[in-house]
Amino acid sequence: MKIARQMALVATVALLAGCATIDGVGQDISGAARTVQTWF
Repeated sequence: MKIARQMALVATVALLAGCATIDGVGQDISGAARTVQTWF
C-alpha cells in the first residue's frame, strides 16, 4: 500500500503543477467529464 500512496501523491502533485491552481484542476476535470459524456 505504501507504493500506491506514493503514486497517488505524485499524481496529485503533477496534476497541480500542470494546472497551477485548484480551480484549474476543477476545470480540467469538468472538461474531461464533458468530453466523455459526449461519447455516450
